[in-house]
Amino acid sequence: MNENESGMEAAQEVVKPKIGSYRRHLLVCTGPRCSADGASQALFDSLGDKFKAAGLNAGELRVKRSRVSCFAACKGGPIVCVQPDGTWYYNVTPENMDRIIDDHLCHGRRVEDLVFHQAGED
Repeated sequence: MNENESGMEAAQEVVKPKIGSYRRHLLVCTGPRCSADGASQALFDSLGDKFKAAGLNAGELRVKRSRVSCFAACKGGPIVCVQPDGTWYYNVTPENMDRIIDDHLCHGRRVEDLVFHQAGED
């Protein structure tokens, strides 16, 4: 093998990604059918400051957040899902997000009046 071939192999090597540890993953539907007025994107954009204020941006309770383009649950948005808990919330206004952060993400208690689906329950 010549020097050129060795360099090509190294360039094609896939680097294994790294993610910091986290306790929960919050998925936010930002699709246009969930909230046509952009409320879902605004909610997602607000989470960095909200998580920092609640101490969820680092440490044992760290919550990772991601945008999802569509959950195929297109009513009652904004919709968020807390994983690995399998808890799905609807009508997640900024005020309701504050409740979800305090009750569920910080203290492990679902906000029952906002839950529309819970994995493992019929």
